[in-house]
Amino acid sequence: MKDWDAVVAFACALPHVSMAPYYGVPCPKVNGKAFVSPGREAGSFYVATPHDEKAVLLDTDPDTFWQTAHYEGWPGVLVQYGAADEERVRNVIRRAWWDRATKAQRQAFGPRP
Repeated sequence: MKDWDAVVAFACALPHVSMAPYYGVPCPKVNGKAFVSPGREAGSFYVATPHDEKAVLLDTDPDTFWQTAHYEGWPGVLVQYGAADEERVRNVIRRAWWDRATKAQRQAFGPRP
C-alpha cells in the first residue's frame, strides 16, 4: 500500500464496506465499525488487530508494523506505507474487516484470513 488512497481502495473492495466519518475523517467501515484509519503518524495508517496478533506483527516485522506511545494498549497497530510484503498487509486488513463482520458476512466470505 503506497498511500492512504490505496488502503481505502483495497478496504472498500471488501464486502459491505462503506466510507463514513471516524473521528471526523472518512474511513472504511463495515457494519458501522472502522477497521482502518489514517493514523496520527505521517507515512503510516492504523489497522485494528487483536493484542496477540499485534505483538506478533511488532516482533516479526518492526519495519512495517509499529506503534507510538499513543497506541500502546490499544488493539491495533500502525503500518508503514510501501511495506515490502504487501500481501501480509492486505491480510492484516482482511482480518480486521473479518473481525467486524457479521456472522452471515463471515460465512459468505469464508474462513478468517
